[in-house]
Parts: sequence; structure tokens; C-alpha cells
Amino acid sequence: MITLYGVPASRAFRSLWMLEELGLQYQNVPTHFAGGTRTAEFLKLNPNGHIPVLVDGETVLWESMAINLYLARKHGAGKLWPATVADEGRAFQWSFWGMTEVEAPLLAVLMHRRILPKEQRDEAAAVAGETKCAAPFGVLESALRGREYLLGDSFSVADLNVASVMSWTALAGLDLGKWPQAGAWLQRCLERPAAKKARG
Repeated sequence: MITLYGVPASRAFRSLWMLEELGLQYQNVPTHFAGGTRTAEFLKLNPNGHIPVLVDGETVLWESMAINLYLARKHGAGKLWPATVADEGRAFQWSFWGMTEVEAPLLAVLMHRRILPKEQRDEAAAVAGETKCAAPFGVLESALRGREYLLGDSFSVADLNVASVMSWTALAGLDLGKWPQAGAWLQRCLERPAAKKARG
């Protein structure tokens, strides 16, 4: 059976969501990023000491995007995995884009407005993160004009991976009103039954 280490309130959410979308049987071992990832046993699975970690038979993977692309490639043919090589490339493109362009500034807003203790928050850092989010949000808005999902009319691994990053906007208190296409797309993605189940 597939085992996933992590908790929904972390990057593990996106891998739990993927497992649910694919209808796979799996065991979730609740492992919190604030504790439990520095044990000798866990570090054998991921020497970086981070979640999530996927164990699928002899295959051990860390990095949430890698886990999701692996699962979609292995189990998502005709469903979440793209049908053409060109769209496979776009799925990689959007997945990496979510991590390189969106996650860091969005995480800065989230940390300094919601997560860190009040005495450690820096509003200037939050404002800077919010400012940096505007350009990639605009890119996403443009990409979604005239289409329901990133690769066309069907929900795919590309949507799941990017939406899992963008899901932090609500918690960070960011209003997507300036980007209505992106906001509507995000709502469609997060309203999927598998996403709701993964959140717990």
C-alpha cells in the first residue's frame, strides 16, 4: 500500500489531494513539519527532514511536486495525466511555475499575516510578498482566459499542482478580485470532492 507522511496543513495537502483524485488506497502517517521530521527513522526516508514523503513499494519520493507528477504519470492516464507530450511539458511548466513564481511571495504574506506569532510578524515583508504576487497572478489570469483549466477543458495534474499553491491565498487574506478568471478557476478546483476530502 502507498504511504504518505505529512499533514493536510502543509505541502502534503497537494499529495493527499492527488491520491484522492486518483482513488488510490493509501495510508497517511500524520507527520507534522513542526516535529517528527528529525527522527533518525524519518531522515532515512527524507534526509532533508521535510514533508511530504511518499513510499510506494520500493520507491521513496520527497518534494510534493515530484510526488504528484509521479502519481499522475503512474496512475492518471486518461484522467489527470496529459494525453500529449506537449501537454506533459506544460504540466511540468505550470508545476514548476507554481513553486518558483508564486509559492515564495505567497508564503511570505501567509507567514507575516497569519502564521508567525504577532511579535515576529513584519508587515513590510507581507506587503512586499503581496506586491510580488501580482505579476504571476496576472500570468495565471491571462492563461485562463477562454478556457476552464490550464491545459484546456479538463482538470489535470497541472491544475491540481498550481491550485494547491494558490489555495494559500484565502488563508493569507489575499483578494483575487483583480484576477476574476484565476479566482473562479481556483474555486472550481478547490470545490472538487477530492480536494475537500484531502483537507480533512
